[in-house]
Amino acid sequence: MKRSRLSAYDITIGSLFVALMAIGANITAFLPFLQVLGVPLTLQTFFAILAGLILGSRLGFFSVFVYALLGLAGAPIFAGFSGGISTLLSPTFGFIVSYVILAYFVGKIAESKRNLPRYIIAALTGIFINYFIGVNLFYFALNFWAGGEGISFTLAWSSMVPFLIKDIALAVAAAYFAIRLERTLLHRTQLRQAA
Repeated sequence: MKRSRLSAYDITIGSLFVALMAIGANITAFLPFLQVLGVPLTLQTFFAILAGLILGSRLGFFSVFVYALLGLAGAPIFAGFSGGISTLLSPTFGFIVSYVILAYFVGKIAESKRNLPRYIIAALTGIFINYFIGVNLFYFALNFWAGGEGISFTLAWSSMVPFLIKDIALAVAAAYFAIRLERTLLHRTQLRQAA
């Protein structure tokens, strides 16, 4: 039987993922060479997928949702140390929305059977959700509210290919990391005892 309330343990481990999302958003502050075509790479997708795999649907969703709320409240934890309500109008805000949703669905898929094939399926589903929501909102933002001359739908998607390749590789790495953690540590923690 699943608990309806978050324990102190849940809040602590969930807070860790809020911090990891913030670090992942700004990894180029520590490693400035991580750029593609002048655009800084981030690890937010990696950590959002990991949140779903490790924390499960409920706590994974909650952790990434808190990260998004803190950023919208003004904490400089989004990419480029940005934050605040104005982020809602950013062309890349769709990706932040997608992290919350993907953490939930990745967790749901992973909870049903904790093995490597299921984790890889969950992680790749997370990538699909991330890009489906993120790129489509990116396209709409650039064409309808972010100003400029807009871009074609094809260009919006093709411009994401280098990032997509990186994120697919990191999603598979997240699945391998999470299953290894599952077998060596997580099966003995409160996260799994309460499930």
